[in-house]
Amino acid sequence: MNLVRAEPISETPTDDLVRAARGGDEGAWRELVDRLTPRVFAFVRSKVGAAELAEELTQTTFVKVARQFARTDSAGYEERGVFEAWLFRIAINSVRDEARSRKRRAEVPAEAASPEATADRLRPDAALAAMREAIASLGPADREMIDLRHQGGLSFTQIAATLGKPLGTVLARHHRALKKLRAALEARGIDAGELAG
Repeated sequence: MNLVRAEPISETPTDDLVRAARGGDEGAWRELVDRLTPRVFAFVRSKVGAAELAEELTQTTFVKVARQFARTDSAGYEERGVFEAWLFRIAINSVRDEARSRKRRAEVPAEAASPEATADRLRPDAALAAMREAIASLGPADREMIDLRHQGGLSFTQIAATLGKPLGTVLARHHRALKKLRAALEARGIDAGELAG
């Protein structure tokens, strides 16, 4: 999967691309995938760690989207102006399916022994390492909130739609998750304000 775009993305609204892609426009489909792949990949990688697995799950997510677009029955994608929330819900489910599959196989996670994961742990940037440790120390719901907002780049409205929660609940959970993250960083000797830039 190539996450680097060779040419700039058009300014066509995402909803227009979705409509065109659902109608069979391959150019619109490619544009939609090019536009959203980096965000989906960043979110999935924040959940699974290993880049190779994140690429696979990102591709799986877009394959599922393509299948839903192709359906003509009531189970296919219904346009309601919440495409990105729907897309990230599929990504979340892909990650969860992989975790369940891995648990059933009772295998050691591939990223634990990969050279890439080892290189990440040995990176000299102490602030980055502290940030990863701090995020890992959060509970699953807090990590998911941080990942959707800061890795996936979703708006709070999109997160609410993705999780099926009221906007006020999402805002409160995000605030609480950030507060816990700041505390975890400070416990590791990192001033959270330094990382804001």
